[in-house]
Amino acid sequence: MRSSSSFALAATLCLFHRAAAASPELPQADTLALSMLEAQWHLCVRQAYADQPAAQSRAASQRNALDACKEHEDAYVTALAAQVAEEEARWRREQQPVASRAGAWMVRVTAYVFEPVTSWRGAWTR
Repeated sequence: MRSSSSFALAATLCLFHRAAAASPELPQADTLALSMLEAQWHLCVRQAYADQPAAQSRAASQRNALDACKEHEDAYVTALAAQVAEEEARWRREQQPVASRAGAWMVRVTAYVFEPVTSWRGAWTR
């Protein structure tokens, strides 16, 4: 089960990585660092798989190879998650001015219109 879930995760991350690498907005250094981490992980998995005993089943060899290269996989996934988080933060920063203006407008309306009218109305009803 570990090998199929790891393979699915790796395939999904590679697809997202390929799409992110195609984006012109990404810094080239981040893309190169991710490519290097991915290459190191793939190389580790290939070498670990080649070192497995021939008498062992294919699934067991794959599982052992993935387990042997867990540090490389974790480093790649962490870097990829950091890049996705940075892209999301950049997107949120770009979207923030509209939300900020709407919030500021609401504060002004509340402070200069709603509260004085409410206090004036409250004074008349007492």
